Amino acid sequence: MKTIFVKDYEQKRDWYVIDAAGKPLGRVAAKAAYVLRGKNKATFTPNQEMGDFVVIINADKVAVTGNKGEDMLYRHYTGYVRGLREYSFNKLIERHPTDPLTRTISGMLPNGKLGRKMLSNLKVYAGAEHPHTAQNPKVLDI
Repeated sequence: MKTIFVKDYEQKRDWYVIDAAGKPLGRVAAKAAYVLRGKNKATFTPNQEMGDFVVIINADKVAVTGNKGEDMLYRHYTGYVRGLREYSFNKLIERHPTDPLTRTISGMLPNGKLGRKMLSNLKVYAGAEHPHTAQNPKVLDI
């Protein structure tokens, strides 16, 4: 079997919109990563960036079950001595409403240049409005 190589100008890229209000964090992230990666296309190639664009709205209303709001921790290091910062899910969603969803999706994509390029096709918004209505995005159900 031969690997299919599709040129950039031959690819057809669609736009999808996902409403994350009340939906589980992992399910929304898994569906978005699947489409960003291009696995929903017959011409999927793992070493090419051929995925579609994904717009996620209502990211601040994404649901987590159980005690995950307090127990799930997000960490980052500032670069200074004792600079490890920890935030729970609830604190992070208060400060940066789109960050938990973006971090979860980036963890599901490949590491390196290819994953960063795929992540640039993701647009996450806290509210119900988004500026990509001109692209006529299709609704993706979770």
